[in-house]
Amino acid sequence: MRPALRNAGHARLRLRRGAGEASELITRGVGAPGLFALALSTVGASLYFALGVVAGDALGLTPIAFLVAGVLFVVTLLSYIEGNSLHPERGGASTFARYAFNELVSFVAGWAILLDYLIVMAIGALAVSHYLAAFWGLADDSAAEIVISAATIAFVAASNVRGLSADRLGFVLPLSLLNIALVVTVLGVGLGQLFDLGAITDTVHLGSTPDWDDLVFGTVVATVAMLGIESASGLAGEVRVGRRKLRRLAMVTPAVALVLFVGGSVLALMAVPVHGGSTELGGRWIESPMLGVVSAFTPGGVMDAFRYAVGAMGAALLVVTVNSQMLGLSRLAYSLATNRQVPSIVGRLDRRRATPYVAISLAAVIAFGLTLTSDLKFLAGIFAFGAMLAFAIANLSVLRLRFSERDRPSAYRVPLSVPVGRGSIPLPTALGALLAAVAWISVIVLHRGALIVGGSWMTFGVLLYVVYRQAQDKPLTKRFTIPAAALREPEEVEYGSILVPLFGEELDDDIVGTAGRLAADHADESEGGAVLEALYVFEIPMSLPIDARVPEERVEEAKRLLARAKEVGEEYEGVEVATAMVRGRSAGAAIVSEARRRGVEAIVLAAEQPTRVRGGAILGGRGRARDRFVGETTRYVVEKAPCKVILTAPPADETPKPL
Repeated sequence: MRPALRNAGHARLRLRRGAGEASELITRGVGAPGLFALALSTVGASLYFALGVVAGDALGLTPIAFLVAGVLFVVTLLSYIEGNSLHPERGGASTFARYAFNELVSFVAGWAILLDYLIVMAIGALAVSHYLAAFWGLADDSAAEIVISAATIAFVAASNVRGLSADRLGFVLPLSLLNIALVVTVLGVGLGQLFDLGAITDTVHLGSTPDWDDLVFGTVVATVAMLGIESASGLAGEVRVGRRKLRRLAMVTPAVALVLFVGGSVLALMAVPVHGGSTELGGRWIESPMLGVVSAFTPGGVMDAFRYAVGAMGAALLVVTVNSQMLGLSRLAYSLATNRQVPSIVGRLDRRRATPYVAISLAAVIAFGLTLTSDLKFLAGIFAFGAMLAFAIANLSVLRLRFSERDRPSAYRVPLSVPVGRGSIPLPTALGALLAAVAWISVIVLHRGALIVGGSWMTFGVLLYVVYRQAQDKPLTKRFTIPAAALREPEEVEYGSILVPLFGEELDDDIVGTAGRLAADHADESEGGAVLEALYVFEIPMSLPIDARVPEERVEEAKRLLARAKEVGEEYEGVEVATAMVRGRSAGAAIVSEARRRGVEAIVLAAEQPTRVRGGAILGGRGRARDRFVGETTRYVVEKAPCKVILTAPPADETPKPL
């Protein structure tokens, strides 16, 4: 069989794709309830998996640790709302840094957040099995833990590859509200049965129980709930929330978070108090602290009822949290890829669902690998490294935007701003930047594992960024974007009818061969076979009538070319070649007209080179700037054709010769 392309250097370009198709498929509208639910799902889930780690370090001062973390949560949330109001694009801290500083700082923030998404996914997947132990006692065994963690991550990855758009997140809001109701009920019953402030205050000995290092580390780990802000920020550009609802969101979300943080930690220390400088919340119950809390309830029937309720809610909410982290990660990875901050393959979109399946698959593998450590404290330390770095950059970015984009309209501004020079400084944002920076430094000093792993992650990322940018001949600090369609996986299309214009050049055989192979692929699955429409156009000058006589030698030449095309095309099984000669004022217009009249599914075209004669189109020279790549006929067909156009051209050092 004749090869479809004789020269490996021939390039085939599929054109006329809808440039906005991928973008339309990946975006959906979402309102204030969706944002509230997505942010609070992580806030609520943090009690289910972070409470144990924090209490194990902060001991009797755990409520204080969560209170400080809550303050950082509040001020950072306000900064994110203002940042996304200024630039409603997916990417969160990475987007803010792009406009406030440059692409390198933007990448550092984005890469740090990617690490946090992975860590929270791993922690959440690990904790699922321990909450399922309320129903099946063996669920928290090491083997079952691995299987359940793998199943959780696989389910989340499959859901996100299949496509989890914002309008399909409706179930998250009722689940978050149901969890709030459950936690409030647990608080009511627990405080009624177990209230004893002395169980907390009597165990506190500043500097020893807990020591300062552990208190600081526990406080930083308590900020894990803040990643819900970044996940919600990933929906920017899809948000349909007015100014009033934004302000309400900025008030309600922090209030609910503080109640859950402080109230839950107070009850936890009363239910599982500190003894001998430690608490079982950070030992036996570290993976499922809320089960430890309700296990102290009496009588047994009440305890069992709450264990089942907390076990079911914990497992469900943790799966939702893992899912929201994957959703945020995939959108951030897509944003980094479209801005040429990571290789485009990372943001490659599935051809049918327009989801970044490569990023999702890689994240699933890495997150599962992290679960194999089964060490929540170690994972929490790594999280703190990335989170504090990213949130410091986010707050600093909003501060800078107050000066660099002071006149840009915004639906929301952080309150309590102080005029400074030609701009202003929002005091909550300044406080957030300071707290996050101090917390990040403390993690570096106090957690060697976080420094090694987090530092290695960031070093690898920056090296990847530098090498990739240099390979693309792009500077490190300037923004360059690629269209969404460029990240779309090429579709495997089938062609039952293909129009093949002939020009009497050496490349004609390759064009027919390419079309024949495409048609043969379709013919294998169709009883009717496939048809190539070989076409030769007689260009009739405007000085002559359209039905003017064509010289006999040109007609004979056309017949010879069409016969050759039929011979080449029908070498492919199931392919029939029909031939035709038509007249037209220009080859491009005739090809488009015939394609429309015949209803073909594609045109395979030999892309002629543009003229190198200067002087403008009137003098037969170069025309517009885009004509640098193809000639007039090719350009016309690409722009006007009613179907897909596939171009085949020789390498630059080869010049097609007449047959």
